[in-house]
Amino acid sequence: MLKEFKEFAARGNVIDLAVGVIIGASFGKIVSSLVSDVIMPPVGLLIGRVDFKNLFVSLNRESYATLADAQKAAAPTINYGVFLNTLFEFLIVAFVIFLLVRQINRMVPPPVTAPAAPQKTCGFCASEIPLAAKRCPHCTSALA
Repeated sequence: MLKEFKEFAARGNVIDLAVGVIIGASFGKIVSSLVSDVIMPPVGLLIGRVDFKNLFVSLNRESYATLADAQKAAAPTINYGVFLNTLFEFLIVAFVIFLLVRQINRMVPPPVTAPAAPQKTCGFCASEIPLAAKRCPHCTSALA
């Protein structure tokens, strides 16, 4: 059993997956810091000195100065500011992945396609069919 596990773990795709997960987790932390520490403060300043982390609705209809105060009081809250931060993080990650895949697709050569087989037109339904066809695959007519 230990031998089988070593063979499984030594496969290239398992190691690649592990490296991808580790890099993805680190990248997630970087994006989270970028959003909460670099992007959101200027956005909050532009729309009137709003700290997105403290945007919430208290469901017990009491007023709290900050989200931390509401959480200390064990008040039920809808934390839409935290949600907005998470949404911005997702959009940034999605955009970066889009750019990465786009660049990779530019580097990979297009697949080589076989030359098109010679074709003829079916005399009954006017569909394009292979030159060697004995019967039309579209209308099933026998061909001469």
